Amino acid sequence: MADHENVRATLTFAVPAERVFAVLADPATHAAIDGTGWVREPVDPAPLTRAGQLFRMDMFHGSRPVGDYQVVNRVEVFDAPRAIGWVTGHRKADGELEFGGWLWRYDLIPLGASGTEVTLSYDWSAVPQHIRDRGIAFPPFGPGHLENSLRHLADLAAPAAQRS
Repeated sequence: MADHENVRATLTFAVPAERVFAVLADPATHAAIDGTGWVREPVDPAPLTRAGQLFRMDMFHGSRPVGDYQVVNRVEVFDAPRAIGWVTGHRKADGELEFGGWLWRYDLIPLGASGTEVTLSYDWSAVPQHIRDRGIAFPPFGPGHLENSLRHLADLAAPAAQRS
């Protein structure tokens, strides 16, 4: 589902919300959730525990002049086990952090003791004009990316005996 500056997808998991949230709060799982090949390893592997927390990830994108790069994420939403989200940015040459204005957010609705409805949204409504002027396309991924990410998350969150 999409509107002008936000895309989202929803999937129901046969896993409790607490387990899904724990996977999302672990930066070491983010590469496996993403599935584009852009997200690589966490530089800061500590679990996410609060809004305002920063965590860095190594990334790769073949269309960039230098394929390998690093992002800094700032947790904007932390409401265990119901919602978690972060904005992505980078450290500028002068050492200051600059965030691009796009938000990755997961909303979890517990469905009893063993189910969760998970909505993943990517919102770029806060992207400043100077970034939009660079000609960056939003969203920067294909239409199936959010659904694929949710399927990867469901697989990671499933008990080992249920994984495909």
